[in-house]
Amino acid sequence: MKTLPLLLTAVLALLPAAVSAETETETLYRTHCAACHGEDRLGGLGPALLPGNLSRLKPAAAEAVIRDGRAASQMPGFAAQLEDAQIASLAEWIYREPEVEPSWGRDEILASQVVHHPDGTLPDAPRFDADPLNLFIVVETGDHHATLLDGDTFTPIHRFATRYALHGGPKYTPDGRHVFFGSRDGWITKYDIYNMEVVAEVRAGINMRNIAVSADGRYVMAANYLPHSLVLFDAHNLDLMKVYPAVGENGLSSRVSAVYAAPPRGSFIAALKDIEEVWEIPWPLPTEPVVSTGHMATPLAPRRSHDTPNFRVRRIPVPDYLDDFFFDLDYQHVIGASRGGEGGMVVDLDSGEKVADLPLEGMPHLGSGITWEYQGRRVMATPHLTRAAVSIIDMTSWEVIKTLETDGPGFFMRSHANSPYVWADVFFGPNRDRVHVIDKQSLEIVETLIPEPGKTAAHVEFDRYGEKLLLSLWEDDGAVIVYDAETLEEETRIPMSKPSGKYNVWNKTRYEEGTSH
Repeated sequence: MKTLPLLLTAVLALLPAAVSAETETETLYRTHCAACHGEDRLGGLGPALLPGNLSRLKPAAAEAVIRDGRAASQMPGFAAQLEDAQIASLAEWIYREPEVEPSWGRDEILASQVVHHPDGTLPDAPRFDADPLNLFIVVETGDHHATLLDGDTFTPIHRFATRYALHGGPKYTPDGRHVFFGSRDGWITKYDIYNMEVVAEVRAGINMRNIAVSADGRYVMAANYLPHSLVLFDAHNLDLMKVYPAVGENGLSSRVSAVYAAPPRGSFIAALKDIEEVWEIPWPLPTEPVVSTGHMATPLAPRRSHDTPNFRVRRIPVPDYLDDFFFDLDYQHVIGASRGGEGGMVVDLDSGEKVADLPLEGMPHLGSGITWEYQGRRVMATPHLTRAAVSIIDMTSWEVIKTLETDGPGFFMRSHANSPYVWADVFFGPNRDRVHVIDKQSLEIVETLIPEPGKTAAHVEFDRYGEKLLLSLWEDDGAVIVYDAETLEEETRIPMSKPSGKYNVWNKTRYEEGTSH
């Protein structure tokens, strides 16, 4: 047959052109991008440009950023220097996996640490006149800023730049003075709210999922997709303490989906995406309860049901892969689900035994679940990422007692102990401009609001008293909308750039039952 040699000749003839095009693209990157984003695309002044880090940026949007730059950032536009074809080739190339998987270990972490203001060197009094426990941090992903907002007057106190693509929600120290941010490309930033200053930063990984802060505010743990690791820091100056490779008993390595602080247990709980284990890592128990008010007062009393040494991994085998978690109020049980499957399960963290299966179809988003008292019993509710429903579960029998049909799949739910209502967005699909208001006792949708037709409405957070709430218009030209929590009437709008999340100091430090933890 002569066809095969002819075909092989044609393919070989094309190879030099393909290699040349790729070499040209790499040269373009080194010339125009590497100074900010790193020779190996791991980031520097700019964010990492790897497929996992770019998951929330569509290729067409990446082309637009290269061409036009990014407003309110140091990213310039290259329309004058590069042709359209060159811009397209760069945008395509940064979504390719690198030939050699990049690494980020102890040496790289230590070299990345920057301490601008060592712990204890800044004044202890706030530089503003506002209730420090009723402040909000509003994360604005449109131009990578955050706003410190007075929760009584709803006036901005300070707006400051953040790292690119914050993820997982900021975490406060128990006194509410410091807040820690985590970015997709691995940076942990410690921010002094009282002085409105970044005090320390360190890079924990290349693709980080979230961070957690211990109940006493002394330790920070980071969960990484790349490399497969958990990383422990001393919270004072973000000094590295320990790197935990995420390797199971079977020797397999795993991405870490998330890490959570479990205050009553005095430990971190880690969700592993690729091995059938849950990890618990204890920190030294405080001698006194850290929080003396709010519903966490009793559970925060120091106690532990096992004798695992501090900062050692306690492995809890589970019968399936679990990478999205919710906890009951005393953190005895973890409710877990796998984003790749259907349903969930309940695991007793003391015994390590599975106690129930949950029939939750449509990828429940347990990380946004909330709880409340219903007819003398504790229930939890969760939205679903691929199903137009909210599931309500009895936390004693672990039975689904009601499934509410919604106008589309949702992402966030919020409430407050002082509010009779639950707010649930409809984040996915054509009805994303709607938000449902659910009565906690009738378990019915009593109101559906459309704050701005055609614009995404998402993520509610209450003030410390449960009297007012903030809702995001999740758009580049968006806003935070203030509502009266009882009348459901809109009171004011604060323009912001894609305000993705609002985090109230009181609710987060007191583990208010209506907000995620």
